[in-house]
Amino acid sequence: MNISQIERKARDVCRRRHLSLATERTYLHWIRRFAGWCRQRSDDSREARIVSFLTYLASQRHVSASTQSVALNAINFLYKDVLQLELEDFSSFVRSKKPKRLPTVLSREETLAVINQLRGMKWIIASIMYGSGLRQREVLNLRVQDIDFNRLTITVRSGKGAKDRVVMLPTFLVKPIDTHIEEVRRLHNADLTAGFGDAYMPHALARKYPSAVKEFGWQFLFPASRISEDPRERSEQRRHHIHQSAVSKAITAARRAAGIDKRVTAHTFRHCFATHLLEAGADIRTVQELLGHANLETTMIYTHVTSTGAISTQSPIDFPPNVTPIRVAS
Repeated sequence: MNISQIERKARDVCRRRHLSLATERTYLHWIRRFAGWCRQRSDDSREARIVSFLTYLASQRHVSASTQSVALNAINFLYKDVLQLELEDFSSFVRSKKPKRLPTVLSREETLAVINQLRGMKWIIASIMYGSGLRQREVLNLRVQDIDFNRLTITVRSGKGAKDRVVMLPTFLVKPIDTHIEEVRRLHNADLTAGFGDAYMPHALARKYPSAVKEFGWQFLFPASRISEDPRERSEQRRHHIHQSAVSKAITAARRAAGIDKRVTAHTFRHCFATHLLEAGADIRTVQELLGHANLETTMIYTHVTSTGAISTQSPIDFPPNVTPIRVAS
């Protein structure tokens, strides 16, 4: 089986397992890189090639632990799911060191200063990331029907780990989102008039509900500015959601305009959501559920950056001159 055949089979397996398009592209990227490595080491065993490749990534390319982990997952996927071959132990590879980094968190004033530099659709996207704690990809994948104004909720479909969850819809965003949805409706009607208007339906739902592809509820809440080729089905022309790079560039420009010198990305708003909730006294398990974390330990990292923990303790250099914080027993 040559590399083209392997790629086609890998793509088929990804879609059969309902993996995201981003995961599919990432796996194919690492499969191609690993295949090139194997061509130079045709005499080695499968396990020896894996060990040498992963060690090379850590010791010579100096990739992060998460990047090496993604490469390992792609290789496991290649052998077990695509080629259906059993592997012997290959755990002797050199592992990249995983640094313990704390997330960058803005104050509430800084967060709003950045958001208020944005306009239109991008303002709403950033506001949802901060107001509801969604990941950037989760916001962009929202459909019109995922917004429930009566219950003030947003339903996140197939979030990280293929899990659905429900988060709050801030009352502050009800009117802006309602107005935005009417603009999306006008755009969808124009697409229908022009002979388009089909929405991408996940997991073969288009075959199960053929008429649903043109329904307004299935349209992306944040549509792209133009109709383009579907990334999965090249023969189809659809209006996808706005590209994440457009949002990222807008956030970078907003951060500069707001005069914020900290590094701010789309994910920073999610960090701020969790940290500010904890500072306001929210229960950590509630925050865990809202963020969609499988493990509480993942959520616990935000306790290290709140202003209600150890860092709220006053430094001794700031004690007033007439205050003796510790009395020595006589």
